[in-house]
Amino acid sequence: QVQLVESGGGLVQAGGSLRLSCAASINILSANDVGWYRQAPGKQREFIATMTKDDNTNYADSVKGRFTISRDNAKNTVYLQMNSLKPEDTAVYYCNAKIWWIHYWGQGTPVTVSS
Repeated sequence: QVQLVESGGGLVQAGGSLRLSCAASINILSANDVGWYRQAPGKQREFIATMTKDDNTNYADSVKGRFTISRDNAKNTVYLQMNSLKPEDTAVYYCNAKIWWIHYWGQGTPVTVSS
């Protein structure tokens, strides 16, 4: 059973930073991709960033240059460093691991950016 547990969300002022963590119950290198998504109130879940097992990264245009995905293989943990936060970044952030064709999700951690 794959479990992903996010942490690090909270309330921050616009222009501030947060680092989200996602602890996996598996060897994260067994995943084809690990990544982050978010869902704002009343909106669909949207892609934020992914990292392949070969360390290739991909970002949504809305966060490119502000957010950075990384991982610590020894800790089986994926991170999302978020800088220059904007009110429109307010959402619940979800960790994702794709193993073959199956997507696993964490429970989400809320991020609120005040103006």
